[in-house]
Formats: sequence, structure tokens, C-alpha cells
Amino acid sequence: MKVTLYSDGAARGNPDGPGGYGTILQYTDKKGVLHEREYSAGYKKTTNNRMELMGVITGLEALTRPCEVTVVSDSKYVTDAFNSHWVDSWLKNNWKNSKKEPVKNIDLWKRLLEAKKPHQVTFRWVKGHAGHEENERCDVLATSAADGGNLLDDPGASVV
Repeated sequence: MKVTLYSDGAARGNPDGPGGYGTILQYTDKKGVLHEREYSAGYKKTTNNRMELMGVITGLEALTRPCEVTVVSDSKYVTDAFNSHWVDSWLKNNWKNSKKEPVKNIDLWKRLLEAKKPHQVTFRWVKGHAGHEENERCDVLATSAADGGNLLDDPGASVV
């Protein structure tokens, strides 16, 4: 099954303000019918990068069987990590970046790698706030979640 995962993250007062993510999963069945699901959640104190990661993680974790997934994001942090093979280097260097410093958000990177395992995943960057319909919708989901009530705790935000 071919799935497109659109995702965006937002944070108010980045870092350490409220934040949220918005994710849309889409696939077209054999009859040509488009199926779509939306996900979003808001967090009390977090960062934009953590929310970008959570959006992708949530979408991948929602899939119940192996799929071919195209992740579409306006986050170079997420797309370049895979397309420029940063993650491969981090793994080879025991989660150290090119400056020999610990990689930020290791908890979420590990969770993303685990969520990605059963799937064939490609990452595609799109320019944010440039009229891309699904990206704009994800932005609305993310910012609405960040501005909403019942915000969740992000325990990893304090160790970024």
C-alpha cells in the first residue's frame, strides 16, 4: 500500500513554549477512492523540532501494516536527516553529530527509526507557507493543537 504522510510541527515561544503537530495520512484504494486521516496533539513545553519529529512518528505509528510511505514535510531538520544521511552518521558515531556533540532529541529519533522499520520510507521537502494544500492543513492542525487546551507533557523536552 502506498501512503503519503504529510506533517508539520509548531511551537510558540520556541524553545520551551507550547507546541503541537499536525499529520495527514492519505492513500488511494484500488477503486481510486482517496482515504484520509488527520492527527494532532499539543504539548505544554516543547520545541519546534520535537513537534516536527512527533508528527512523522505519529503518522508512521498509525500504520497497521508495512507500507511504501512518502513523508512530505517542510522541515529540513527531518528531511535532511535522512536525505543527507545525517542519521547514518549519528548511528555510526554513537549518536554524536559532526561536532562530536550529542545529537538533540535522541529519544524521538530512536522512536522514529523504530516506527519507520516496517516500511519503505522516502522523505520529500516542501517549502512551508507556500500554498501546498496538505502542508497548510498540517500547519493549521499543529498551531491549533499548540493553542488548544488539554496540552500534554513532553518529558523529553527538558533533555533536548
